[in-house]
Amino acid sequence: MVSRDIDRRSYLKAVGAAGVTATLAGCTSDGGNGGGDGDGNGDGNGDGGDTDTATPTETPAPQIVAGTAPGFPPFEIKEDGELTGFDVELFEAIVAETEYEFGGWREFEFDALIPALRDERIDAIAAAMTITDERDQVIDFSDPYYSADQSVIVLEGGDFVPESLDDLSGRMVGVQEGTTGEGVVDTQLIEEGKLQESNKRVYGNYTLAVQDLENGNIDAIVLDQPVGATFADQRDVTVAFVYETGERYGFGVRQNDSARQQAINDGLAAVRDNGTYEELRNEWFGSE
Repeated sequence: MVSRDIDRRSYLKAVGAAGVTATLAGCTSDGGNGGGDGDGNGDGNGDGGDTDTATPTETPAPQIVAGTAPGFPPFEIKEDGELTGFDVELFEAIVAETEYEFGGWREFEFDALIPALRDERIDAIAAAMTITDERDQVIDFSDPYYSADQSVIVLEGGDFVPESLDDLSGRMVGVQEGTTGEGVVDTQLIEEGKLQESNKRVYGNYTLAVQDLENGNIDAIVLDQPVGATFADQRDVTVAFVYETGERYGFGVRQNDSARQQAINDGLAAVRDNGTYEELRNEWFGSE
């Protein structure tokens, strides 16, 4: 299970949510006063030879600015105004293993992440994004870094205890917009005639959905398994059952940005090899 004492993260990266940028400045000449007698009369008598030689400006390291969507614990969380979570810490560790400089985080609603990436407002997506054929047509992905099925969570101690997707028929079901959970509800329930479109409640993030579940406004939520387990630990909800999809998460990059894609893949391999990945996974999800 996920450790709930998440504010004791001893390894939160010093870069934080704002990221870091290098400030670089080169030396300049003394203003071109020509040295010598400095009279600037252009008569050729000034030697002009002792003007300072300009120091070349250092080339800044290329950056990776990352986008995420808080409100999806334990992958991305806003804690006391600070962005943290498994994705956040993992991605910062990955970039630290590359020649790129981490340029900080920018926050969006989940369904706005791909447009932000394509518009070059960010360089990568780190937001528990499932690799799908549909998404792969408009962006590229890193190698997979996590596998997750879908959980169905309900109110703990409530009368409704579903055992399969079919049991959600006729119920009010919550999903986060643009997620695998919404896709499961659409394809396995609505398109199959088992659930009316009006019975699907869409949210910008799952925290709002869980609030509605606790308040009795919806009957169940379909969401990624580790996220469901986290909410079950923290809130008055429980996991009713798990729906296996076999899907995997990847970090999103722009199409044709092969340099950053390769750097992220290399960094991911490095943190797996040096034990950082396992450390973060055990911290956020418990040992496996």
